[in-house]
Amino acid sequence: MKFIGVDPGYDKFGVAIIENNNGENKLLFSDCIKTSAKLLLSERIFLIGKEFQDLIKKFNPDSLAIEKLFFTTNQKTAMGVSEAKGVATYIAKSNKLEVFEFTPLQVKTAIVGYGKADKNQISKMIPLLIKNWGDLKKKKMEDDEFDAIAIALTGLATSKNNFYNLKFSR
Repeated sequence: MKFIGVDPGYDKFGVAIIENNNGENKLLFSDCIKTSAKLLLSERIFLIGKEFQDLIKKFNPDSLAIEKLFFTTNQKTAMGVSEAKGVATYIAKSNKLEVFEFTPLQVKTAIVGYGKADKNQISKMIPLLIKNWGDLKKKKMEDDEFDAIAIALTGLATSKNNFYNLKFSR
């Protein structure tokens, strides 16, 4: 089973593709799709959609795991992030992917076992859940990219085919 995880945004759109074979997770790809603040929002959303579509075609995932949005302050930012989430969901559904939405609380619970876990706890747990973590280049990951990995792992952990079938890699 292969999940594409998304931390939606229009400045930085975190994306990760993780495959699970026999309970072992392998990170196939992760990055942030970045757009320039100099572009109109419509152009930024188009560029995100185009690159996201290319990733789906290249990696052929089975499902999308995406963060459920929750905003309390900046309405302008909320609208743009909602548009990025909408384009990702549309592209996933048009490619016949099953779509799962997770709140930050659900992601923290799936990764750490505690819904109020902090970023440090999550960053220590993720390498234990990905078999090939040590083989990956030691590049500095953006928070959005790391969040997309956590969201994809949550999708794998909670999908009906893998529930209770995750193994620690170390």
